[in-house]
Amino acid sequence: MSYPTYFQSFDVDAMLNDYPIGDAFIEQYTCDSREQLESFQNQQFMKCVKRAWEIPFYQRLWGNAGVKPIDIQSIKDIEKLPVYSKTEIMESVAQFPPFGDMHGMDFSKGDTNHTMVLHTTSGTTGRPQPLFFSPKSREVQGLLLGRIYRMQGLKPHEIVHSVYGHGLINGGHYVREGVTHYTNAIFMSAGTGVETRSKQQVNLMKDFGTNVIVGFADYIKKLADTAAEEGIVPGKDIPVRMISGHMGRESREAISKAWGGAEIFDWYGVGDTGAIAGEGPDHDGLYVMEDAHYVEVCDPDTNIPLAKGDIGNLVVTCLYKDDIFPVIRFNTCDVTRIKTSPSKLGLNLNRIEGFLGRSDNMVKLRGINIYPQGFAPVLEKRADFAGDYICIASRDASGRDELLVHVEVKDVENTDQNAFETLLKQSFGVEMPVVIKAQGELANLTQTEVRQKPIRLIDNRFK
Repeated sequence: MSYPTYFQSFDVDAMLNDYPIGDAFIEQYTCDSREQLESFQNQQFMKCVKRAWEIPFYQRLWGNAGVKPIDIQSIKDIEKLPVYSKTEIMESVAQFPPFGDMHGMDFSKGDTNHTMVLHTTSGTTGRPQPLFFSPKSREVQGLLLGRIYRMQGLKPHEIVHSVYGHGLINGGHYVREGVTHYTNAIFMSAGTGVETRSKQQVNLMKDFGTNVIVGFADYIKKLADTAAEEGIVPGKDIPVRMISGHMGRESREAISKAWGGAEIFDWYGVGDTGAIAGEGPDHDGLYVMEDAHYVEVCDPDTNIPLAKGDIGNLVVTCLYKDDIFPVIRFNTCDVTRIKTSPSKLGLNLNRIEGFLGRSDNMVKLRGINIYPQGFAPVLEKRADFAGDYICIASRDASGRDELLVHVEVKDVENTDQNAFETLLKQSFGVEMPVVIKAQGELANLTQTEVRQKPIRLIDNRFK
């Protein structure tokens, strides 16, 4: 049997030409006009739409919305297409197990024309979702992340310590691919505290002279605490100069200080799409990789696109996934907004604020939207906060919602619970009771040691 292997299945040179990296990326998007970018977006979008019409998932989704192929003549018609989320994908998986019908592969006919890469999401918001990539989309995904790291200043031969998880989860694997294929840096796949114990990690970081850490903010901060416990001075014994990960609402200052003043960068992406946006050296929002993604910020209730500057759900269309598993108007349910100020770098690319929370993890208290992921920078205003917390939502018989905040502190005996409650009321405008916990007591609930994204909300309202 004859069939193309991974790198024979697409034109690598064409990919590198379409998606420049390094200095070529900066030069192109400081010189090209928005009109040139939008023309390229439209060209790629129409390829994706053509492919999507061949796939049962989109035939069903768009057909049920009354959309016909003739209705979509350009990217300007994108709002005619319905928004979908993980809910529709998991319904597809349940109806057509085990992979669903959104990928475009016909396994029953022994489809060997397409090489396919399979991973899953982390399962943070429920059952892990299967993710599919062609070799081309897999490499574009890695290139975009490598592009972001290089924009942030990652240099060849620097030692990059990654705390992303592996296994079936996409994250750790494509981060490794992005660094090794597109940056010339040296990549250390440490993984989570389960894959490589935290104490072992910090000692290896010292031995290898780690310059850069990539991963989720919570665990990166924990590693600094572990290093101190081991008598290792972060920033001195481990010469970290740069941290790039998912900062969310965590305090950059606290993480930077914990690692001896390392420069902090944020970037954003989800499993279905890969890297969407990354912070530049100007530290003024996250630049959207608009040659590869078309982003909208939509009202969480109506899915209607909002004006720039308004907060809503990030809806993403992958402009490079025109073969296996097209992603067109995918609602991430992650909350953000598009910045309205001009780029300090002179790049003709939109910027987003970054991750501001999840609309499906929101708790409304007395008319105020509360996002549990946003508590860290507030709690860190207290010197006695030990770094971990979890919120537990409940609903009483009258339908009134409450949010109980469990907070780890350094010294339980001498901590003022009322001070934490006052801080939360001043910051969020609503009263929330606080339960004081000893350091490490919440580990089983938040799973900081074993998860890429710690659990910040236990929702008991609907039980």
